[in-house]
Amino acid sequence: MKITVVGAGAVGASCAEYIAIKNFASEVVLLDIKEGYAEGKAMDLMQTASLNGFDTTITGTTGDYSKTADSDIAVITSGIPRKPGMTREELIGINAGIVKTVASSLLEHSPNVILIVVSNPMDTMTYLVHKSTNLPKNKIIGMGGALDSARFKYRLAEALDAPISDIDGMVIGGHSDTGMVPLASQAARNSVKVSEFLTEDRLKQVVEDTKVGGATLTKLLGTSAWYAPGAAVSSLAQAIACDQKKMFPCSTLLDGEYGLSDICIGVPVLLGKNGIEKIVDIPLSDTEKAKMQESAVGVRNTNGLLDV
Repeated sequence: MKITVVGAGAVGASCAEYIAIKNFASEVVLLDIKEGYAEGKAMDLMQTASLNGFDTTITGTTGDYSKTADSDIAVITSGIPRKPGMTREELIGINAGIVKTVASSLLEHSPNVILIVVSNPMDTMTYLVHKSTNLPKNKIIGMGGALDSARFKYRLAEALDAPISDIDGMVIGGHSDTGMVPLASQAARNSVKVSEFLTEDRLKQVVEDTKVGGATLTKLLGTSAWYAPGAAVSSLAQAIACDQKKMFPCSTLLDGEYGLSDICIGVPVLLGKNGIEKIVDIPLSDTEKAKMQESAVGVRNTNGLLDV
């Protein structure tokens, strides 16, 4: 299993690290346009191999896509990260051109690759990859929902004062501060709905804290987060590489599902060796359906800024 990560910054390096530590890939290629940067990150990571007990080979390259040839999975993290006060949508003008070029270059050397899109605004960048390539829809996956759901579970565990392994929760909708739809009505602690433990006001606070999870970290760090995004990517990649048929909310191209078409937005999917094996239809409350439609309007508005 060969996996390429394009962009060797904090997010890309974190993706490579978690993929290697989980030991399901034989090779990880880090690619960056900054001279020597990916090579240095790869060397640094390889020097942790004996300490962390992994056998994955990590190599780096400066802009040489031939080194990515025959990749099974490729992760696109390229683009500028958010800065304090900047929305994901404001990134579109810069990142659209980068992502389009990266996707084309990857496919030139790995025509059967499965792409995981991380670059922001993520739903729109995932849509751009669909519109600018000939890959089937099951092979283009937007990462956002997996990350948002991890943040939701973190906030739920915090509110419940419970171990996070007890918590189950999902976030669908757009990967933006206003577009996320945390499914509070379905969140549970060991199959018991969290509404049995939390007041309505506390649960609403959890939802709001989840929706601004990325912005909160950007304000604290001065840039986008990287550990949780890297862990989210590695979980998606492992589900594909190991044909696990695991369910994650991911941004995928819809064709009537959830009453939406010609849009990439977060919904539950099963991930396996073919990428997205199935889009899972789950029941939503009327409120959740309305919020999903509102989220779609926001994503479409951002998509309208694309030159496709």
